[in-house]
Amino acid sequence: MAALGVLLAVAYLHPPEWVEAAIGIGAAAAALGTGRLDDGGLRTEVGRLLPVVLFLMAVLVVAECCRAAGMFSAIGTRLASAGGRTFVLAFVVASVVTVVLSLDATVVLLTPVVLAAAAATRVSARPLQLVCVRLANSASLLLPVSNLTNLLALPRLDIGFGRFALLMAPVWVLTLVIEYAVHRVWFRTELRVPGSGREGVSVVPLPRAPLVVVTAMLAGFGIGSMVGVEPAWVAGGAAIVLGTRAVFRGELGTCRLLRSTHASFALFVLGLGVVVATLGRGPLGDLLGDLVPSSDGVAALMAVALLGAVTANLVNNLPATLLLVPLVAPLGVVPALATLVGVNLGSSMTWSGSLANLLWRRTVLRSGGTVDSRDFHLVGLLATPVAIVGGVLLLDAWAQLV
Repeated sequence: MAALGVLLAVAYLHPPEWVEAAIGIGAAAAALGTGRLDDGGLRTEVGRLLPVVLFLMAVLVVAECCRAAGMFSAIGTRLASAGGRTFVLAFVVASVVTVVLSLDATVVLLTPVVLAAAAATRVSARPLQLVCVRLANSASLLLPVSNLTNLLALPRLDIGFGRFALLMAPVWVLTLVIEYAVHRVWFRTELRVPGSGREGVSVVPLPRAPLVVVTAMLAGFGIGSMVGVEPAWVAGGAAIVLGTRAVFRGELGTCRLLRSTHASFALFVLGLGVVVATLGRGPLGDLLGDLVPSSDGVAALMAVALLGAVTANLVNNLPATLLLVPLVAPLGVVPALATLVGVNLGSSMTWSGSLANLLWRRTVLRSGGTVDSRDFHLVGLLATPVAIVGGVLLLDAWAQLV
């Protein structure tokens, strides 16, 4: 428990990379010192986590190469010239970026672009910047690659990439509808002011090569899952192609390219996984096991989703996923997906719920914006419970059909 507390503190403070990696390794060593996780258990956990962190490293390289190629700058010119459609366009872009490049790309790379576009128009920055962090969590339900929590859960599920997307698609659509409606109501005063596009701005074309590679990567995820190819290999191939292109064209230096892997964070996630696996074999795991229902009816689905949301806000969404999914997965695919609905959506209610929330807050402040905690928490309180309840009910009904 002390090791987990230290890791969560590191996530809040975001120290230098070498400190982050060293504490992750040290926390894992401390947990292993308890003897609760034997050599076989350690190999099993690392075997499950390693493909996930390798994928994370690869997709972060892909996102950085897209930024260096000018993709996000091109998006910014479209937002700046959209006028009254800026909010709608930002909503759509945040959803797509989250689905394709994961929620980290939305909070770290898209947020500054959205803030710059808001400064160039008459649209208030409050709804534009908040929609980035809201959709980073909410829109990450669709694909296994959209959120690290989904990837952590996927090895426990007996479904592939396409089946995951098929089951989650209606829940994703409903969640976006709820998010859009709540944002429109909450920010009705700001969004009532007609926007005006920035005069003289020229819309920059989206770079074709990154678009082609990212599209091929998405197709590769679906095809690869049918033949047993891990998403990490597909994302790694895309990262090599785009990384080589970026270095050859002078868009990125070799050092910057290597740093974009965020290897220290990968070690941190591995350490976190070992610590949580150790906790799962102790009293905390027993307590959560007692709380997990033994059936898979709609009431049980609602219970595991609620448990996921509460646990995510208490100990962060990554430990919550690592703790709960192994306990829920024996009940079936649908209860495990309901847990992800609770973990992913519930984590957007408090700052501590998701690392994406903390990264977004830091990004906004560094970009010269102002973080409004009242907007963050009250919009979360309005949208999240409705989305979780509606999403679980729709998941249950949809799963019975397909």
